[in-house]
Amino acid sequence: MFYLAEVQDHIRVKPKHFGLPTQESIERQLNDSYIGSVSKDLGYVVSVVSVDDVGDGVIIPGDGAAYYDSKFKILIWKPELHELVYGTISEIASFGAFMDMGVMQGMIHISQTMEDYVSMSKSGTLSGKASKRSLGKGDNCVAKIVAISFKSGEPKIGLTMRQPGLGKIEWLEQDKAKRNKIAKRAEAKEKSKKGGKKK
Repeated sequence: MFYLAEVQDHIRVKPKHFGLPTQESIERQLNDSYIGSVSKDLGYVVSVVSVDDVGDGVIIPGDGAAYYDSKFKILIWKPELHELVYGTISEIASFGAFMDMGVMQGMIHISQTMEDYVSMSKSGTLSGKASKRSLGKGDNCVAKIVAISFKSGEPKIGLTMRQPGLGKIEWLEQDKAKRNKIAKRAEAKEKSKKGGKKK
């Protein structure tokens, strides 16, 4: 989920940013230090939105950099358990699929791709035995986050598509059309029953 976070921190501005207006040098340093960083508390920092307040600078002897107590806003993406995510399949492997969610990648184990017996086909897609559905690179999907691990730097995200309303967009459209067809049949049957009673 995306969040706008207000942060207060002592920003260490490196000498390469000296000579610029203070606000600009802090903004550049924040871009260097924060964008693309990942932490369990904040998540993945997508962008520095604004620098709102800058205190007086302090130089520590022997360091060479300047420190500014600053308040700023950053745009972050923090994965949440049970969150629904939209993405594109970026890679297929024998054990499952990787889904690019724009900010990070998640992994869908082969057993979590669909309600079916799934195997890797010769064409490099995951195929369902009974449903004949296939999942391949470039497919757009909706999945649910079921596991998050921050043990080694960038979080590892586990996804599932084995629940109603999840899966390849094409499958969801097919399921919706099928439900609509069944509902129309039931409605027509109900109307014909009522029409028969009137006579």
